[in-house]
Amino acid sequence: MSHVLIVEDETVIRNALRRLLERHGYTVSEAASVKDALENHDFNNYQLIVSDLRLPGGTGTDLIAPAGKTPVLIMTSYASLRSAVDSMKMGAVDYIAKPFDHDDMLESVSRIIRDRTPKTKRPNVANDGSVDGIIGHCESMQSLYQRIHKVAPTTATVLIQGETGTGKELVARAIHSESERADKPLISVNCAAIPENLIESELFGYEKGAFTGANTSRVGLIEAADGGTLFLDEIGELPLEAQARLLRFLQEGEIRAIGSIHTKKVDVRLIAATHRNLKEQSLRSQFREDLYYRIAVMQLTLPPLRERGSDILEIAENFLNGLAQRFNKPELHFTPSAIQSISRHRWPGNVRELQNAVERAVILCDNNEVSHELLDITPHKSNHQLAVDNYNTNVDIPNQPIHDTAEELSLEDYFQRFVLEHQDSMSETELARKLGVSRKCLWERRQRFGIPRKKNNKANA
Repeated sequence: MSHVLIVEDETVIRNALRRLLERHGYTVSEAASVKDALENHDFNNYQLIVSDLRLPGGTGTDLIAPAGKTPVLIMTSYASLRSAVDSMKMGAVDYIAKPFDHDDMLESVSRIIRDRTPKTKRPNVANDGSVDGIIGHCESMQSLYQRIHKVAPTTATVLIQGETGTGKELVARAIHSESERADKPLISVNCAAIPENLIESELFGYEKGAFTGANTSRVGLIEAADGGTLFLDEIGELPLEAQARLLRFLQEGEIRAIGSIHTKKVDVRLIAATHRNLKEQSLRSQFREDLYYRIAVMQLTLPPLRERGSDILEIAENFLNGLAQRFNKPELHFTPSAIQSISRHRWPGNVRELQNAVERAVILCDNNEVSHELLDITPHKSNHQLAVDNYNTNVDIPNQPIHDTAEELSLEDYFQRFVLEHQDSMSETELARKLGVSRKCLWERRQRFGIPRKKNNKANA
């Protein structure tokens, strides 16, 4: 069982994070300050330290050196995101912005501990051509593995395409880990999760006084990735102004911070990902055609889960075994009816939806059998699937009132209705706050339910 140390001075946040991790099978210890952590905890006893950046009497980065080989994950408010990136240069394993989405925190903790845990080399890796961290042996995945192995050692820019939830970030991490930059930073940015008026300053940095509120100079995320890899997820959401600056960076290998008259050379490999058809967007002047050809040097396409045949059950069983261990459950197996449901379901949310379904079933399971009822999925097309199909075929979903009664309204239906009813009068930040989720989570659910973000209104503020 993995042991995690939380260093956070705010009691409410510390307790909430402890409960979240304990519910998912982690052993948790706590400290309220740098001094408390140093004096009362042996860092060698932990697989991970999760620390706030700003602490009484010091900062979370003060724990990096004493932690030695124990990784430190830095939590930071959005306003100090740049400081968190700087902390990675000091040795932090990663950062996560507060307020964080629960799924994002759990994914980060699980990934960091998994990556830092010594592994026995898998047999026949070279023979089957697979990629560490990605499951599947169907023909389309085998072709994908071959392309990853070929492009990873090069410096070529890569465009990863695929529906939301198919694992595009896993592919980006695999390319980085197999490259000569593996010991350098991999900076991941979700272009849809950052407000449009901030994306350029986040990517390129800014000088003191460049705009109102720029009280100090800040290094951009591109410069923070110098020597390593920059992963721009959902690059199709990048504003046209930022696209122009990104194109210059790719052409010249240099950046200029906002408000600066000087340029700086950087050595950064770019990996981009999108669920959109950028070629079609460029024809409609929604994406720069010259930038498209710059980033599409090598294109990798991830197939949707519904097209991966027996891979679906293999992935489900992998989730089942891993989650059973995490939750200290006995060895579990799917019933025949559950296997049939998994195989027939179309999985509009792809691998992410499958993982959520299996996790829910493991939590609810009282014996060693995971049944169809616990998975709570149906083989036929739901309204959810129809919405996704409409979105994927560029058919606008009419803004019609939802007629469900309060008793019948599911959480998914409530989300869709709330967004449709309020997106004209509320910004993305306000919508996320009212729904109790992060901007990134709001954006991902928009994609899953087929509710595109509206342009040229307050929703983009």
